[in-house]
Amino acid sequence: MTTPADWPIYGTIDGPIVMIGFGSIGRGVLPLLERHFRFDKDRFVVIAPDDRDRRLLDERGIRFIHQGLTRDNYRDLLSPLLTAGEGRGFCVNLSVDTGSVDILRLCRELGTLYIDTVIEPWPGFYYDRNADTAARTNYALRETLMAEKRARPGGPTAVSTCGANPGMVSWLVKQALLDIARDTGRPVEAPTDRAGWAALMRGLGVKGVHVAERDTQRSRMPKPDDTFVNTWSVDGLLSEGMQPAELGWGTHERWMPDKARRHAKSDAAAIYLLQPGADTRVRTWCPISGPQFGFLVTHNEAISISDYYSVHEDGALVYRPTCHYAYHPSNDAVLSLHELFGQAGQPQGKQHILSESEIVGGRDELGVLLYGHARNAYWYGSRLTIEEARTLAPYQNATGLQVTSAVMAGMVWALENPAAGIVEADEMDFARCLSIQRRYLGTIEGHYTDWTPLDGRPGFFPEDLDRDDPWQFRNILVR
Repeated sequence: MTTPADWPIYGTIDGPIVMIGFGSIGRGVLPLLERHFRFDKDRFVVIAPDDRDRRLLDERGIRFIHQGLTRDNYRDLLSPLLTAGEGRGFCVNLSVDTGSVDILRLCRELGTLYIDTVIEPWPGFYYDRNADTAARTNYALRETLMAEKRARPGGPTAVSTCGANPGMVSWLVKQALLDIARDTGRPVEAPTDRAGWAALMRGLGVKGVHVAERDTQRSRMPKPDDTFVNTWSVDGLLSEGMQPAELGWGTHERWMPDKARRHAKSDAAAIYLLQPGADTRVRTWCPISGPQFGFLVTHNEAISISDYYSVHEDGALVYRPTCHYAYHPSNDAVLSLHELFGQAGQPQGKQHILSESEIVGGRDELGVLLYGHARNAYWYGSRLTIEEARTLAPYQNATGLQVTSAVMAGMVWALENPAAGIVEADEMDFARCLSIQRRYLGTIEGHYTDWTPLDGRPGFFPEDLDRDDPWQFRNILVR
């Protein structure tokens, strides 16, 4: 374990801190706040409906409010906490079933800084059988944030969707672009605006981005029947996994699945499929195993990255990369998903998140695979083992530490840029954020590969492929 002398102080929070939620990510963020920020512990409060880990707060003398936030009570509960005493408050929203945009709006009204890891709706959104499919997408959720951003530009900083992914992966994309430019004989200085980054990606010939992740962390105990086991929030994976499969849709694509649908907005950066993301497979590549299947689970970064790197000329879209998550979770989580869908989507009776003490080995390898350029494909990301995670910070496994360290980096950026308005990770200073987070990411590596989605097919059965362009989604989707 690192010593206090090794922990740089990145800033001072001179007002109250309110953490919403205290699950696996809240527990992991706590020691990073203690290490890297100056703050008054007496002005730190945690609000959560679950008090299983209250002991960690009681040991530190941190106030705990055992209550869930609702549409009806969030303003009354949060307002006095965030405005108590002098200084600027900071709201750290790490919860599920809370309306992120509503809470974000309140914080900005109060002059309070804000950060979350997902655009979370109030209860009922994910499993609303009366809503059409488009209304249950992350595109629809992100549009509520974009509407708020357009309606109230500027003002106190609110960092939206800043965990490992969405969040850190957007910073990795920018460094990967600079690496590809260097390695193809086109070295450039880091662009200073969105147009510059989009022009760089387009100029390098990048057709798309996979957020390609492989989690090999394992427990010594086999997964029990009727139990959903995961290395991070089970509720989080269930909710996003049951949403429609969703991806940012690139201009190079010349085929669309039969089950794909466009949004009503003509310039929408994303499409969605009429099937759940956790039951939709894609072909991708990670350094651990090489070629692998991943689940096309919807994530905000799939939309925000495609949107951020879009290029318009004379009002017409001329370039946009495809982007989607390609997630191979831990083997226990894969078995849990098979069990879930095998019983017609009925959730298991029990949920269990593997703690750092239960995991006997493995790592989380999370990065971005940029493909279609002159070097074919380039994976750049974090390779963090459970052993490294244990030595770096308490209360979290490798998956959790990639998330919590990104939250910490996002908080530092917000303190340094307190009047930036509503921002997504794509709009933040990637180099600054990665420099803060780096000590918690194990090794950050880049790997080129000659693999394409056309490779490794046994050829025993006819397949409807596009052999002229290996990087068409037609070849990536497992059908």
